[in-house]
Amino acid sequence: MVDNFELETLALRAGTHRSQFNEHSEALYLTSSFVFDSAAQAAARFSGIEPGNVYSRFTNPTVTAFEERLAALEGAETCVATASGMSAILSCVMGLLSAGDHIIASRSLFGATVSLFNNVLKRFGIETTYVSATDVIAWQAAVKTNTKLLFVETPSNPLTEISDIAALALVAKKAGAWLAVDNCFCSPVLQRPLDLGADLVIHSATKYLDGQGRVLGGAILGKRELVMEGGIFSFLRTAGPTLSAFNAWIILKGMETLKIRMDAHSVNALEIANWLEKQPDVTRVYYPGLLSHPQYSLAKQQQKTGGGIVTFEVKGGKEAAWRLVDSTRMISITANLGDTKSTLTHPASTTHSRISQEERDLAGITDGLLRIAVGLEAITDIKADLEKGLKKL
Repeated sequence: MVDNFELETLALRAGTHRSQFNEHSEALYLTSSFVFDSAAQAAARFSGIEPGNVYSRFTNPTVTAFEERLAALEGAETCVATASGMSAILSCVMGLLSAGDHIIASRSLFGATVSLFNNVLKRFGIETTYVSATDVIAWQAAVKTNTKLLFVETPSNPLTEISDIAALALVAKKAGAWLAVDNCFCSPVLQRPLDLGADLVIHSATKYLDGQGRVLGGAILGKRELVMEGGIFSFLRTAGPTLSAFNAWIILKGMETLKIRMDAHSVNALEIANWLEKQPDVTRVYYPGLLSHPQYSLAKQQQKTGGGIVTFEVKGGKEAAWRLVDSTRMISITANLGDTKSTLTHPASTTHSRISQEERDLAGITDGLLRIAVGLEAITDIKADLEKGLKKL
């Protein structure tokens, strides 16, 4: 089914396995364990000699359906599902790296990712060097003999910086390392990092894959020898930060409308970005679909559209930014993104509040910066709600 259908069809049909009841919608298997026909079969299943479900911590038919569908969309050999986007990043690193290994990461990362690298992985002897998301030479210069992983999110959160995936893939290959790309902002509808040379793709399925802010989920995708045999699946099986069957089922249903939603998010976001550029109290707008974006040309090569995230800076710093946020009446004040509903957040005091002021300064996250994940409401209503706050600046 993977090779013969377009993405829209794969989002509806890939990963479908009907039970003896021949259900049309994907079945939800709410069970902790699975029964074996004999002691011999139980032993064969546990050892991996015989394929089949064992225990829902690491094998469940509903979760498998989600993994197969996302793998089809990303063009990946295999996928393992996790409990959240952060558990996907943790599992990737803990499954592949050891004490004494080195990571090169973009300076422009989600705040929780920075905290994971700085405060957790560091305690286990894994060192991280941060470089500019857009300076390939800086990535090359940061390579050490013990470099094992290059980690980047593109577009970045929240400034939508675009990293050259193909160029970074070459840096990683030359260093004998792996390149992992967080594809959460784009989803496979807009960008497929594996096609550009990345070794691994990371997802927070909580975002656009679900698309309606209902459940948490994550995923790691890549070649079977790396994901299943290289240590990631083994870590997940043992440590257990895996996706629940119920959450997998919810995300499966969300993925059915992924293409339609991503196209609509992108149309609305581009209009909001163009409109914000004309507002007198907005000093800068960051959106990959704008000609003013520093990596506009690269974004056009890597992505099908600019996506649904628009970040902008207002005059007056934190006080003005908070006043704008508090003036909205329809847009949701929440840090989540990828929802059908528009969401607005002040990164410096929420998503990136746990990193130091110095780290925020280096990442360009100012006190006047706001991030809107543009939803599917009428564009006139989104503008009108933002305008309430802009008039008070």
